[in-house]
Order: sequence, then structure tokens, then C-alpha cells
Amino acid sequence: MSKPSKYSSIHYNSYLQLDKILDAQKTRSEELLEKPAHEETLFIIVHQVYELWFKQVNHELHSVHDMFDQKAVDEKNLGVIIGRMDRVITILSLLIEQIKVMETMTPLDFLEFRSFLFPASGFQSFQFRELEVLLGLKKQNRHTYNNTPYQEVFDEEKRAKLQALEDGNSLRDLIEEWLERTPFLDLEGFNFVDEYKSAVAKMIATEQAAIKNTDILSDKYKEMRMKMVGDTDTYFANIWDEKHHQKLIEDGHLNLSYKATLAALFINLYRDQPILQLPFQLLTKVLEIDDAIATWRYRHAQMVMRMLGKKVGTGGSSGHEYLSKTAQVHHIFADLHNISTLMIPRSYLPVLPDNMKQKLGFAFSNL
Repeated sequence: MSKPSKYSSIHYNSYLQLDKILDAQKTRSEELLEKPAHEETLFIIVHQVYELWFKQVNHELHSVHDMFDQKAVDEKNLGVIIGRMDRVITILSLLIEQIKVMETMTPLDFLEFRSFLFPASGFQSFQFRELEVLLGLKKQNRHTYNNTPYQEVFDEEKRAKLQALEDGNSLRDLIEEWLERTPFLDLEGFNFVDEYKSAVAKMIATEQAAIKNTDILSDKYKEMRMKMVGDTDTYFANIWDEKHHQKLIEDGHLNLSYKATLAALFINLYRDQPILQLPFQLLTKVLEIDDAIATWRYRHAQMVMRMLGKKVGTGGSSGHEYLSKTAQVHHIFADLHNISTLMIPRSYLPVLPDNMKQKLGFAFSNL
């Protein structure tokens, strides 16, 4: 008998394994009361869909991680990386919108089956913890619930997988190393820090003079505006002095290395240069992922407040309080967000030497 061809036909139902998927909504209310709570099916499906999308997000981020986990990132892969990050952002946007579906269920509807869920909880989502660690959320930066290590709710195999991710380089770590390797700061004939410092001083002096010389503002308001403008020793101090920057890292105020911070700043300031456009898009996508996760946490917290008020959740903690706090503190790429503090208008940007413009452009020669 001949073996079936590897290209033999397959049915839609069997390819998607729909029998398994559509038979996976077993309601506890029906099991325990022999009368299903109508809304429990929605509750199960929404959370199952979340887990399916978490699987796809992690699939994309693992592939991006692997492309960055090289001594030199192939520049041809930047477009692929940006495309996959954009897909992750689109999925996260969908997950935020999906909360609206859950909110079609009223608190009274939820109470019909809530007591049957204990101690199951969203805190026990392994794939979401994998997502956090893969991106770069460290144990010491976590807001825990019930003062319990986050991995304690998982079996030994899952704890080992999370620990392996913790011990390895996260995507945040790899992007930092990539930024440190970028050659933009080492181009001959242009000292970026000195030129940037001069531009910042000029910008601040111009803004301070405008505040002092105006007849519109009161002295009190002028003083407030002067504080808002700051000076070269406030917002920009860590850029002038690498040792100061390192001290801020040691004290836990910063995470991104000095060289990586300078590279990220340079990319943001000179984003219009052709070779910097893809790196700028990459950094933008990273921040959009960070923002989307924070938004999802916040919307999730608001939904929990709507459903439970101040009640303790099935996981044994105030879900609203925990989720609200994580939305505030679990920003993995906060240092890249802070680059905005260091930005200056294009009109103050130091002019790049012609040889540097050529290296940052698409120069062709007819040899």
C-alpha cells in the first residue's frame, strides 16, 4: 500500500481541530448546579481567546528575540522585526477592545457563577507571565499580589521555564545591546555630546530670556515657567556625565546604559536621516507595545472594579488594586519613554557634517 502524500487534502474542521476547541467550554455552574449560568460561557470564551492571542504574541516576540540575540543584527531583518512588532501591537489593541465584550455582562450576571471559580484567577496565566519576562520585567521591579512570588502559582516545569527566561537576556536587554553597538556616535568629526550640550544651552537661554522679557506674565508665573524650563543641571544632567548616569542606574532610577541612552537619543533627534528611519520605527514600536500593555492593565482594572467593586477576587487579592498598581509601575521600557525629556526642536539640532550626512544617507556611486 502506498503511503499518503504529504500534500494530501485535509478538512477545515480537522485542520483547525475545531472539535477540541468548541468542546472546551465546560461551565462550572452546569457541573455543580445542573443548570448553567448563561453568562459563564461568555466568560470562558473571552479568557480562552485571550490565551490564544497571548500564544501568538509570544510566538512573534520569541522570533524577534532570536533575531536580536546575535552578535550583529542583520539590518535586513529590521523590517521583519518592525512588521512583527506591529502585529503584536495590533493584537494588543484587539485585546483591549475585547474588554468591551466582557462588559456586556453585568455584575449581577457574574455573581451567578463567580463563587464556583475559586481559586482560579487571571494571576495564574502562565503565557502572560512569559510575555512579561520575555519583554524584560524583572523580579525586583514587580508589584506582587499577597506578597507572593509570581511564579509560585505554577508547577515545577513552568517555574523552570520562567526562571530560564529570567536568567537569559530579555528583549529589553538585547535592544540595549543593539543600541550600544550602533555606530552613529563614533563617526569621525562630530562629537555628539558636546554639540548637543551646546544646543541645549542655547535653547534654554532663549526660552529663559523670553520668559523674563515678557510683559504678559506675573513675577509668580514667570518663576513657575522658569522651573518648567529647567536648566542644564536638571533634565539633562545624566547626559553630560556618564558617572552621574551610572549612579542613577545603581540607585534604581534608570536601567538603560549611558551609551544606549545616547544612541536612542541620537536616533530620535536625527530620525529623518534615511539610515535612521528603521531604527526610529523600531524604538517607536517598542514603546507602543509597552503602552498597549499598560492600557490593557488599566482597562482590565476598571472592568474588575465594575464587576466586583472592592470585593476580594477569586485569587485572594483585590484585583482592581493590583492591576491598577501594575499599570503604573510595570513599564519595561520607561527609559526609552524618558528620551522625550531630552528632545529639542529641530531648529536647535546641531548641523551634521557633510561626510556624516553621507554615511547616514543612501549614497550610491557610479564606479
